[in-house]
Amino acid sequence: MNLSKQKESLLLIMWTQSLIAVLGSLYYSEIVGYIPCELCWIQRIFMYPLVIIFGVALIKRNVSIAIPGIILSGIGILISVYHYGLQKAPFLKNADNFCGEVPCNLQYINYFGFITIPFLAGSAFLVILITSYFLYKR
Repeated sequence: MNLSKQKESLLLIMWTQSLIAVLGSLYYSEIVGYIPCELCWIQRIFMYPLVIIFGVALIKRNVSIAIPGIILSGIGILISVYHYGLQKAPFLKNADNFCGEVPCNLQYINYFGFITIPFLAGSAFLVILITSYFLYKR
């Protein structure tokens, strides 16, 4: 399939964003030593395959391959929003009963008072969703 330059660029943005998110999560857990909570693991389950899905879509030059990735990113953003709410919304702070040894409301980072790891993951999922909207609109 012959992709236009615009579609190819959008796919490249989606792949790059997912790769940056994966490398960022690995940096925080493997280099800095932050132990991921249960919701962090779930967000990783939805983010990690995106690198492969969008990479294959780029290599094969086929936009339809990216559709499962868009579904995964849509689910991932919902999990990120809930996780961020556990950290920041006072009425949700004690709602993390299913989290194991690492509480889901633990904020390893808190840049500028609002940027936490779930915020970063949610932002990555959002960039992918917005980019996919433009990809399929064209």
